[in-house]
Amino acid sequence: MGLEQEIRAALESALAPTRLEIVNESHRHQGHAGDDGSGESHWRVEISAPGLAPLSRIARHRAIHDALGPAIIGRIHALTISAG
Repeated sequence: MGLEQEIRAALESALAPTRLEIVNESHRHQGHAGDDGSGESHWRVEISAPGLAPLSRIARHRAIHDALGPAIIGRIHALTISAG
């Protein structure tokens, strides 16, 4: 299973999103700091989930990081989040 599928499974399981878009943006960062050559270092997540709606922006980001867990977060250099 690739990292995108792992991210999707973790977020769907923990947050039951009504909208979820996961974009691998690693190609835009080739040769830059944090590019580990894996092609899976930089990600963008756009998510809407009922449990996230009442939270502050920081609490939403924390909930997403918690849902992904250290095993996934440890493999990501950059994660851009748009949540509501």
